[in-house]
Amino acid sequence: MELIKKIKQTEAQAQEIIEQAKIGAAKQGEQERENRRRALEQAEQDRKKAVDAAVAEAEKQGRAEVEQLRAKAEADRRQLRDKANPRVGHAVNRVMDYLKG
Repeated sequence: MELIKKIKQTEAQAQEIIEQAKIGAAKQGEQERENRRRALEQAEQDRKKAVDAAVAEAEKQGRAEVEQLRAKAEADRRQLRDKANPRVGHAVNRVMDYLKG
């Protein structure tokens, strides 16, 4: 009788150990899923920061390039105007001579 009681008690203990192992495995699995989710979330944030930084840098470079092109266009206009100014006087004189003559 005592032996049957001990066997049943041992079976109950074994069942309790199995249940605790199941609970532990479930908790560990949930923790791993949570860690994976956090890692993915962090990776997404890092990716977004990298994209935002790249966009900001591209905008900065674009603005600098626009300013360079504006400055070059203004210099080209000035140069063309400087070249044309002496000719304008001569052309006006020729037109005036033509109209007088």
